[in-house]
Amino acid sequence: MYIPPINQVTDLGEIVDFIQRFSFGTIISVVNGRQVATHLPFISHLNNNKIVLRAHFAKANEQWKHLEAQESLVIFQEPHAYISPKYYEKEQNVPTWNYMTVHLYGQARLIETLEETKAILEESINFFEQEYKKQWDGLSEAYKLNMMQGIVAFDMEISEIQAKKKISQNRSEKEKAQIAQALSQSTSTHEQLIGEYMKK
Repeated sequence: MYIPPINQVTDLGEIVDFIQRFSFGTIISVVNGRQVATHLPFISHLNNNKIVLRAHFAKANEQWKHLEAQESLVIFQEPHAYISPKYYEKEQNVPTWNYMTVHLYGQARLIETLEETKAILEESINFFEQEYKKQWDGLSEAYKLNMMQGIVAFDMEISEIQAKKKISQNRSEKEKAQIAQALSQSTSTHEQLIGEYMKK
């Protein structure tokens, strides 16, 4: 990903916060010479200052069969906003787009045991909806086993991080304040989020 120095994010804590907040990512790998992508909810954590991702495929999605033989790319991208030149002090300007995204490269490891698969599912429950855990605990083991046999879980230790935050860093303080204020008042959730990050 092309990242001008002014837009590069290197703070690991900020990157992890972002991918945990916008956790529905896209995993991309190559199958028979062609890029293939699947959209998945990921859970993530730091292990010895390395990001580790966990998720699962439907077993019928054959992309999982190609994971361990190659490096994969996972993209997290959520908030973005059109930026009108009307907020700039000089008339000679053009529109642009503000956005934030993280690209993570790593080698996936398929989970082979039902015990570890169950642990990943329960970690996902605890992250996305803790209240569901009581209902999950009440499900029969036969039902859980049948469900787990239809998925393939994996984890991925990240070897390279590319993180970009393009939120008008190159504009004047007055322009940034005007843009952030306008976006914060938008009816678009994406624009509101970009405004929120700009104000930070």
